[in-house]
Amino acid sequence: MRPKNPSESRTIMTDMVLPSETNPLNNLFGGELLARMDRAASIAARRHSRRITVTASVNHVAFNRSVPLGSVVTVEAAVSRAFKTSMEIYIDVWMEDRFTGEKTKANEAIYTFVAVDDTGIPTEVPPLKPVTDEEKERFDAALRRKQLSLVLAGKMKPNEATELRALFIN
Repeated sequence: MRPKNPSESRTIMTDMVLPSETNPLNNLFGGELLARMDRAASIAARRHSRRITVTASVNHVAFNRSVPLGSVVTVEAAVSRAFKTSMEIYIDVWMEDRFTGEKTKANEAIYTFVAVDDTGIPTEVPPLKPVTDEEKERFDAALRRKQLSLVLAGKMKPNEATELRALFIN
């Protein structure tokens, strides 16, 4: 399969925070933001794999800033690493101040998706070839995150986690 660049999967979704999507403090519900991130990540995974994709895990979510009612929210998602049948999707969430237009990074997340065939069986995905420095950093870190997840789940022995060991042992 031909390697793909992260830019080929980049998905950008922009929307406004409406009253029905807010909590009693007039900030966007966390669950509403999770749903938006899941949709953007799903599209990015599908663009990379050209297959049906399913959410395998939500590896990390950071709700760093509240997103107030009326804000314009932009969710950017792109594949950060492709493994055999799974893809890590890195998501950045930006909010635009409704009065000044200033954009601020509000949140970020990392999801894992698996490509499947029409019967739900995992299927191979193309490799990823990062281009920019940020893409390369996210690509390298994805393997460490995967190994950590496997160790915590008991599916990999700590001494087999070569990328993690390299962080602590010279």
